[in-house]
Amino acid sequence: MKTRLMVLALGLIAVVGLTGCNTISQADYDAAIDENTQLRERLATLQGNAQQSNERNADITQENERLRQEIRALNERPEPAARQASGFEGISGVDVGYNASGEIIVGVAGDVLFASGKATLLNNSKTSLDQIVGVINRQYAANMIRVEGHTDSDPIKKSGWKTNERLGAERAMAVETYLVSKGIDNDRVYSATFGQSRPKGTKKDSRRVEIVILGGS
Repeated sequence: MKTRLMVLALGLIAVVGLTGCNTISQADYDAAIDENTQLRERLATLQGNAQQSNERNADITQENERLRQEIRALNERPEPAARQASGFEGISGVDVGYNASGEIIVGVAGDVLFASGKATLLNNSKTSLDQIVGVINRQYAANMIRVEGHTDSDPIKKSGWKTNERLGAERAMAVETYLVSKGIDNDRVYSATFGQSRPKGTKKDSRRVEIVILGGS
């Protein structure tokens, strides 16, 4: 298209030059000049569009190359190493997980540990806690331990606790006291309460005590 427009423009200029202004009317001459001007403008527009297309093509090519490099990097990235068994797996009533810092969270259901609204450990719960103590003493003897008390969001009505935070605190301290009584150094274990502030999927799941294995001392 550009070549055709250029040929037309040059042809008009040649005709005007060969015949001279005296052999054609002023109107024809003006019309030829006007058409020539329009052709030049169209040619300039087409050249500008072609330049923009070339620039867009270059941008697309560069972006495609960047994406290809990202894909290659993802394909070459090694698979994350599987977590080693924590040692707490298989203990009755215990759920093992990890927080964002990679610390081990040993969750024990509140209904396993305590009667409703109470902060006194059930006798049956001590079997699971004894197993947890055994793993801590064997594998995590140098680690700090945080015992966290969590509750559901139901308001306190019948029990003697004024708030869920208080109930969570008493339950965490009950577990902490038991761990210390079984040989865990009192200087590396402490308790905290979160009450209802960190709920899980259900109210039952929210009622829990979590024993968090922190970094080494």
